[in-house]
Amino acid sequence: MGDVLAGNHATWEFDTDSLLIRFERGIRTPRLFQSLRERRVPYAALSSVTLSPGKRGTVVLHAVPRPGADPLLEAAAGQLKEGCDPYRLSLPADRETLAEYYADELRSVLGPEASEPADRFLVAAPEAPMQFKAYDGRAGFDGSRVSFRWSWTGASSAKWKAGDQTFPVAELSGVEWRSPEAMEGYLRLVPRGAADTDGPAPASGQGAPEPATGRVQADQDPAAVLFGLGYGPVHESLPFAAAVLESVRRTQPAPLVPASAPVGGPLHDPAAVAERMRHLGELHRAGLVTDDEYSAKKAELLAEL
Repeated sequence: MGDVLAGNHATWEFDTDSLLIRFERGIRTPRLFQSLRERRVPYAALSSVTLSPGKRGTVVLHAVPRPGADPLLEAAAGQLKEGCDPYRLSLPADRETLAEYYADELRSVLGPEASEPADRFLVAAPEAPMQFKAYDGRAGFDGSRVSFRWSWTGASSAKWKAGDQTFPVAELSGVEWRSPEAMEGYLRLVPRGAADTDGPAPASGQGAPEPATGRVQADQDPAAVLFGLGYGPVHESLPFAAAVLESVRRTQPAPLVPASAPVGGPLHDPAAVAERMRHLGELHRAGLVTDDEYSAKKAELLAEL
């Protein structure tokens, strides 16, 4: 598209294959936006686009990501308030016609897989190294290891007995982030092997996960740091959680899904397979799929014919 749309707190730049969101820096801009600075969102990462009335004479253009496409939203698990949603652009109501034009333009570039969950992250996570101060310690991430250094004023005796902790991301299966704006907020790392039994708590309808029955409380768990008033704020702890989650997913092998071909016919409609191959070629040309991934997936699609 090559156009630019400026709204409250952010500017959207429409490139040929992606949306570049640049966030403003200012006293009224949410601190999470200031922390993120900018985000490049491939059109392949979007599932839909909506335009709706906003507050105080505004309209809101909302680009909705596919589930599993953005590590930031995956880590947030529905806990972000609307005002901190990086995919919402607020504009004056008198620009509604212009916003509708761009909404239609975005809808026109959505691919055939827009309605499906993404099988990998398509939006880049915030970059390491990063750190933040929690209530009971300091968390750090260098890109390959997460470290917790306990505070003598806030850490429980259980954490002091366990000592400072270091977790290679290769030994983790996930990250659980509970917003510091909720009661008993925390960041918990889930070791591999623990996910089958204790696993991250599922998100409720309002987005705030509830602790699973029988789990160690976060203040006693050496794999977790606690939040509190002024400790682990969203703009620091959420990008941290997203960066760790992206690294964890990157170290995990892709799941193998065995195919079972029906007797006497192809697995899928040839036209549908051809469309998927076309879309795969677009992702490859855009640099979103490596040469090896492209060759492997193309072979899988050809095998379906």
